[in-house]
Order: sequence, then structure tokens, then C-alpha cells
Amino acid sequence: MKKKSNNLKIKFLSLTVIIVATSVLYLQLARLGYAVPLPDLLDVLCLNGCEDETSGNISHPRLPSNQILNGNKQIIEILNAQKIDKNKISILIEKSEYRLTVYHDKKPVKSYPVVFGNNPVDDKLKEGDKRTPEGKFKIKDLYPHAAWSKFLWLDYPNKYSWRKHFKAKFGGKISWNDSVGSEIGIHGTPSDDLIDNKSNWTLGCISLKNKDVDELYQVVQQGTEVEIIQ
Repeated sequence: MKKKSNNLKIKFLSLTVIIVATSVLYLQLARLGYAVPLPDLLDVLCLNGCEDETSGNISHPRLPSNQILNGNKQIIEILNAQKIDKNKISILIEKSEYRLTVYHDKKPVKSYPVVFGNNPVDDKLKEGDKRTPEGKFKIKDLYPHAAWSKFLWLDYPNKYSWRKHFKAKFGGKISWNDSVGSEIGIHGTPSDDLIDNKSNWTLGCISLKNKDVDELYQVVQQGTEVEIIQ
């Protein structure tokens, strides 16, 4: 009887060690971008029912091509600093237009010239492809940055990003050894000339002039919607 009890204890301890080791390994893989974070797993696998990825379904009205709206006006003045409702602020980024536009209640307020990753055309599928991701994101954090004035950190990869990533793996477009990537955001630049010359210098982030990102920083918050399209 005692031997049986000892065997049960050994099996229980072994199972516990396996569960803990597996959990630690999974968390580490998730941190490195090789595994879906547990809170998003059901959505990525569509076990909660898949939503459309909204590709082609743009939620912001687009400005005419090549237009930079209110480029010579301060956004605080346009919106009236005393009455800005940050909950109604959203952003549309158009890669083909090299343009970021701020919207208030889905109405365009002001545009800024921007540049992107070294490959400004294709959608991001993995870490290191130097592409700027497309889709709908949210600002998950924002803070001053020593090199780029301000950093508006996007929630890439979200569940749609993960689905694209795995679809590309199953389709043979990328390797199963590739990670999804992370730390995509909107930030300033080491030189305004990079923006003026449309030099796509980043690894996938969206870059604008430091004075412009400083201005943008005043009207956004955690949770601000950012839509990125081609």
C-alpha cells in the first residue's frame, strides 16, 4: 500500500514538473514571437468564431491623393485644446500616399508626411522582413524616446497579424522558423530629410518628423485606433 502511495506521489510530481516546464517554454516562445499569447489563442484559432480581417473595409474616409490637410496649422488649434475628446481621435496611415491623417469622430483633421520600413509595399508577415504591417491596431503605450522624440507603441501582433503569419507559414511564403515580430510603433526621425525625401529607413515602424510626432503625442492615448492600409 505504501509503495503504491509513493508511486502516485512520483507520478504527480512528474506530471507537475512537465506542466510547469511546458508552461515556461510556451511563455518563452510567446515572448519571442514564436507562439500565440494564451489570451489570444482561441481568437487566433477561430474557436471563438472568426471575424473578417477587414482587409479592403476601410473605416476612415480617404483624402484626395497627395493632399496634406492643414499642414501649416497646429492640431491643438484646429481641435480647440479645451474641447478635445481623445476618445474620438483615430488615425489612418496610407502607405501608398506616405501620409498619416488624424481623425476626430472619423472626420479628417490634419495630415502628416511619413515613411515606413525598407519594403514599403508589402504587408508584414514576420520579424526582419522590414515591412510595415497593415490592418487595424491600437496604441498600447506611448512614451518619450531618447532617439526618436516620442514612441507610440502599437499592439502588433494582434490576432489578425497572427492569422496572417500562420497562413504565410502554411502557404510556404515564410519559414516555420520565423517569428511574427514585435515592437512596431509610430515615432520620430534622426533627420527630417528622411521624411522630405520619402526615404523608407525603418525596420517596419512609421516615422514622421519629430515636431510632428510631438504634436501627435498631445491628442492620442492608450487605445487610440490606428488603421494602416496600402
